[in-house]
Amino acid sequence: MTGAPRHDTRELILDLPAVHASARAARGLVRHFAERHGIGGADLDALVLIADELMTNAVDHGGGGGALEESDLSPQVFMRIAVAIDETSWNIAVSDQGGGDPSVVDALLHPEGLPGLEDERGRGLYLMTLECDSVRVRRSDDALGLCIVARRTLGVR
Repeated sequence: MTGAPRHDTRELILDLPAVHASARAARGLVRHFAERHGIGGADLDALVLIADELMTNAVDHGGGGGALEESDLSPQVFMRIAVAIDETSWNIAVSDQGGGDPSVVDALLHPEGLPGLEDERGRGLYLMTLECDSVRVRRSDDALGLCIVARRTLGVR
């Protein structure tokens, strides 16, 4: 049988309360999952850094209100972290439930110039884009918030 090459994709999907304690635990799970599937070095460091940035933003700006622990949330708000790894790349998608306008976040991801050093926020997302092949924002699947999807080709940097 002939056809396109088969890509063996491995996935990790976590639905967690949108709190910093969940993000902290998820970082370790993302690292372990990636290492188990052969990701290392700069590719692993970039994946964990980007997972952290996206989850922190989901907690702080995506409906979690900066909550530290689940008991600090009122009402319950969740985030979804989905990591996919194949032979050539990794992808991470983090969804929140905080509403928002994709065009506003896209402007932070892809500014006209460098973010201002005096700006209160926005540098983390910009710096994250420098480590990725692509970063895009869209409505989350549940339409309650946004989803940021980042992709990186393995071994390129």
